[in-house]
Amino acid sequence: MQDSHDNPMNPDTELPEQNEKEPGVQGEVGQEIPEAGVTNEAELFEKLNEAEALAQTHKDAWLRSVADAENLRKRMENELVQTRRYAVEGLASELVVIRDNLERALSVENVSTESIREGVELIYKSLNGIFEKYHLVELNPEHEKFDPNLHQAISMVDSELPPNMVVSVLQKGYRLNDRVLRPALVMVSKG
Repeated sequence: MQDSHDNPMNPDTELPEQNEKEPGVQGEVGQEIPEAGVTNEAELFEKLNEAEALAQTHKDAWLRSVADAENLRKRMENELVQTRRYAVEGLASELVVIRDNLERALSVENVSTESIREGVELIYKSLNGIFEKYHLVELNPEHEKFDPNLHQAISMVDSELPPNMVVSVLQKGYRLNDRVLRPALVMVSKG
């Protein structure tokens, strides 16, 4: 059997004293422990204060960035609402002139066919000018190849034209820049 002094798990075993000091690791109460170039407690507090100040500076900068981003988002959102609300302002002011001309034409008492025609022609020219200004293009595809992106086929008819050609236009279409506002209603050849 083993002696109780030889077994480290035995509670009666005495442990060697740990009063030996290893330089730089252990020390008595109040004795300085050298760490990575720091020689005293004052330097530790100074470095801690510097780190806290730097962290606060970074936090303040981050908060300002977040606030700036939020302000930019709100400003862009407001500008988008305003743009949507007043997007047709230019067109609307042009249409007001057309309406004024129509009202003047209707208020004339001595109406002749000639004066009505002249008035309508002037209004038509004004309206065409507005269409040009705002890039509103008429789609009148008679005798052109049928394009489902621009035309809406109402029916197919027998014709001397090759297949899938527009035979007649029932209603003109319109395109604003590259977007179709209204497709042309057409009749298409069977071939």
